[in-house]
Amino acid sequence: MALACLDDMKAEDTVEIDLVGKTSIADTMIVTSGRSHRHVGSIADKVIQELKERGFGNARVEGLPACDWVLIDAGDVLVHIFRPEVRGFYNLEKMWGADRPGDRLAG
Repeated sequence: MALACLDDMKAEDTVEIDLVGKTSIADTMIVTSGRSHRHVGSIADKVIQELKERGFGNARVEGLPACDWVLIDAGDVLVHIFRPEVRGFYNLEKMWGADRPGDRLAG
C-alpha cells in the first residue's frame, strides 16, 4: 500500500529495505525523496491519509512541519521521505545495508 501511494505521488528513488533479522523496530523501511518541501509534505499527507482509510490506525509522524525529512512509523513499516540533499546527508540506505545484494530497489 505504501509503495503504491508513493508511486502515485511521484516520489523519487524509492528504496525498500528488509529489516527482518536486523532490528525489532520494524519489518520494512522505505526510503524515498520528494523534490521540494511541499512535495515531501504532500507525499507524507497522502501516505498518512491512506493508512487511516485502510484501517491501520494512527501512525506516528515526525518532521511534518519542516518537511525536510518526514518519518512515518506505521508499526511494521517505517517510511522516510526526504528532500534529496537531506537524504544524502543521512544516507539511511547505507546504514541499514540497502546496498547489499539481497536488498532491492522498489518500483
